[in-house]
Amino acid sequence: MSFYDSAVSAYLQMLNSLSAVLKKAEDHAGAKKIEPNALLGARLFPDMLPLTRQVQLACDFAAKGCARLSHSEVPSTPDTETTFAELQQRLAKTIDYVKGYKQAQFEGAEAREVSFPSGPGKTTTLTGQQSLSNFSLPNFYFHAATAYDILRHNGVEVGKRDFLGVS
Repeated sequence: MSFYDSAVSAYLQMLNSLSAVLKKAEDHAGAKKIEPNALLGARLFPDMLPLTRQVQLACDFAAKGCARLSHSEVPSTPDTETTFAELQQRLAKTIDYVKGYKQAQFEGAEAREVSFPSGPGKTTTLTGQQSLSNFSLPNFYFHAATAYDILRHNGVEVGKRDFLGVS
């Protein structure tokens, strides 16, 4: 499997499934007459981030992961989304951004040095393979899964096939 496929294909699959799950959540809120902000602000536990932030971070890890692996300019996206429609727009923009990468941009990426901020005044440098396998994808999947879990916990009828994007 090419490094491009390991990164771009994985990001696109989950970003698309996250978009579909959010659509189901919006439909669920409408059908059950639930205030959308009740779902958008929902958390699994008080010290965890809400649904909106989970989606924003999943988008960030996909876009920034691709940029860092290809040594492209790392995008900066303000976290201003507060509605399902705005989150869908962010997902669509991220999907388009990730789709814009070409396989050639990832050639040799597994051995490239990738540096990223890892705390206040702190930078971590890893090989591209380590960055993808040990940082970017795990964080991406964590936030995508947490968004899914928040919605499932709040009664949205989604299952594993929805999470995987194969329903």
